[in-house]
Amino acid sequence: MTAITRRTLGLGVAAAGVAGLAPARAAATRPWPYLLGADVSWLPEDEAAGATYLANGKQRDPLTILRDAGFNAIKLRLFVDPANGYSKGKPGGPWCDIAQTVAFGRRIKQAGFHFSLTLHYSDTWADPQHQDKPAAWATLPFAKLVDAVHRHTVDALTALKRGNAYPDLVVIGNETTFGMLWPDGRVPLTIPTGNPQTDAVHMNVPGAGGYDRFAALLKAGIAGARESTPDAKVAVHNHLGRHWPIVRHWMDQLIERGVRFDATGFSCYQQAAQGDWQRTFDGFTKAYPDHGFIALEYSSRKRYVNDLVHAQPNGWGSFIWEPTRHQEAIFTRGGINAGEGPKPNLLSQGINAAEAPGAAPAPAGPKPPEHHGGRYDADPAFLDLYRQMARDYAATPFKPRRH
Repeated sequence: MTAITRRTLGLGVAAAGVAGLAPARAAATRPWPYLLGADVSWLPEDEAAGATYLANGKQRDPLTILRDAGFNAIKLRLFVDPANGYSKGKPGGPWCDIAQTVAFGRRIKQAGFHFSLTLHYSDTWADPQHQDKPAAWATLPFAKLVDAVHRHTVDALTALKRGNAYPDLVVIGNETTFGMLWPDGRVPLTIPTGNPQTDAVHMNVPGAGGYDRFAALLKAGIAGARESTPDAKVAVHNHLGRHWPIVRHWMDQLIERGVRFDATGFSCYQQAAQGDWQRTFDGFTKAYPDHGFIALEYSSRKRYVNDLVHAQPNGWGSFIWEPTRHQEAIFTRGGINAGEGPKPNLLSQGINAAEAPGAAPAPAGPKPPEHHGGRYDADPAFLDLYRQMARDYAATPFKPRRH
């Protein structure tokens, strides 16, 4: 493994480029057929708990059900050491660690899907409210933290490659709108308003490393991905698909600091006003024609979100998040939606915790034990919807290249 140095990453130099990290930029057109994807990282965990999946009354592999409904892409998430966080106390784990992700990734590739991976760089969920360092990295000085990001990325992707689970798309960080690996890589909230008198409203965060350090951490992950899986595309992830001013400011800050990536993923659960997603996608296409973008998370408004992405020449596709049992799931249990059902379209109609993590405090007291075994029936109406979208978008089955 090639050592990664402070000079290579340009630490402390705002606009420094990175040698070896500027391959040909993503073309405006899609590198693959339109991705009609799903993040289904819960599947092995639920199958171990006894979950079974049926379509038309017949038990089938859930991946087969999705493939036959027109899905051509699957995404998984990877934690650094979930035994210390996400999987702590869960039977059958650890879940979403390297070994389990290799096994599931191989199953996904064998089923003929495009395969994407999101690296969380945490032992548990990383999102706009939580970007906690892995326990093993908690006391590292910044230079060693950068090296740990690079090393973990190389180790994880090398394991996937050796396990016949070569990813086609690697997402460096999850919902890193406000940075990653806090406080070192935390980005103070900046909301460009367009008004010179009120522009760049800041919420100062004590100890925040700012964009220079955030960019250095992203560069380390991207370097690891380019080194280990050079054929894979690389993306970053901003959760505010509804907020074009913040997206543009965030993109410009990264690009000015020499962060080189192929695409940006957006979370698209709710809008502040009707048309927000379209404003972002239109603005992104005009401002960054050499970058792709993806609706990396969504649930409700399935056709609407995908129509907006597909309409743009550099809209690569979408990934519905955990469609077996999250939000407006495409499966039922006991005749009702296996998730919580559809969520409000607009923030004013009720805050969706997926769009604003941490907005609703958890109820006091111990949580009841979760059990996600049992029977899940594919909803025929949603299967028909996705089949129609696959036809309309020419979301043809993915043909993996040999590595």
